[in-house]
Amino acid sequence: MQNGRTFEASATSGRLLIIDGHSYAYRAFFAIRSLTSPIGKATNAIYGFIRMLGKARERVQPSHVMVIWDGGLAQERMTLLPEYKAQRREMPDDLRQQLDPIVDYLRAANVFSLLKENCEADDCIAALTRQATAGGMEVVIASSDKDFMQLVSPKVKMLNPHDKSETLCGEEEVKRKTGVEPTQIVDWLSLIGDTADNIPGVPGVGPKTATDLLRQFGSIKELFSRLPEVKSERLRANLQASAELVCRNLQLIRLKDETPCEVTLEALTVKAVEDSALRRLYAGWGFKTLLAELAQTSPKGQDLFTETDAEGSPKTKAIRPSDGRITDEKMKVGVDKQHTF
Repeated sequence: MQNGRTFEASATSGRLLIIDGHSYAYRAFFAIRSLTSPIGKATNAIYGFIRMLGKARERVQPSHVMVIWDGGLAQERMTLLPEYKAQRREMPDDLRQQLDPIVDYLRAANVFSLLKENCEADDCIAALTRQATAGGMEVVIASSDKDFMQLVSPKVKMLNPHDKSETLCGEEEVKRKTGVEPTQIVDWLSLIGDTADNIPGVPGVGPKTATDLLRQFGSIKELFSRLPEVKSERLRANLQASAELVCRNLQLIRLKDETPCEVTLEALTVKAVEDSALRRLYAGWGFKTLLAELAQTSPKGQDLFTETDAEGSPKTKAIRPSDGRITDEKMKVGVDKQHTF
């Protein structure tokens, strides 16, 4: 356990921005093409990730920020469904080689980066969201993964990088998009399935039918206890035949917010960048525009928000992000993660 206050150990009124790392990297890679460094290495995902992170921070104005990466598929889900996420393609080599440089950027930018071995990012995000809200914080989850709609509450919102309006998706937005409350999202997805995760749903049950069923019965438990009340004979038969499938889906789709994920509050506090480290990275990648922007914000070679000592010299801050590199197995988890809401 790290030294310092955990979320639940002290109340705060801050706002935590959590970035879904693989989702952002994958989105950045395909949003910008044919960008390379002076020595010919691909840098499109790096550049896109930096821009997307900056845009999210500008929109959310967080007091705390972190990036969470997939550390592998959850064994419990693989046991329940061996085909879980099996349809996903291998990550492109040009994207694979850019993930560690993105972590280097996060370290230089003083943004905490977490990768928990054998743990899906979704579960870590759920666990840290629960801890943060229990401590009094607001949370914004930056991701297009519709699974996170189950976490939305008065204190939790989503920021979809695909949404140019930059709307923070709250309870009303979830209800408007799906027709159900955030507390019903797990049941809703369990009925319709999730093609992005290779989770089959009940035959003949799409989003509208699932919404109608949950509006009538409130929950899957109540639905199956009152199955004779379903008017359509065909639908009733499909539901009855899919009882075990739906029960399994509930376990697959519900995010595990009890996942051990101990992070100190201080580690996530927004801090000044390591100016010289960023300059070296930007120069190596050939990011002239970012170098120019960095020079504008720090004309004397330091970030405007960097603290200075009595003589006016910049104080450097300790870099907290994890040094864990992202292995091939871990990188595969994020492939084709195009869940949208």
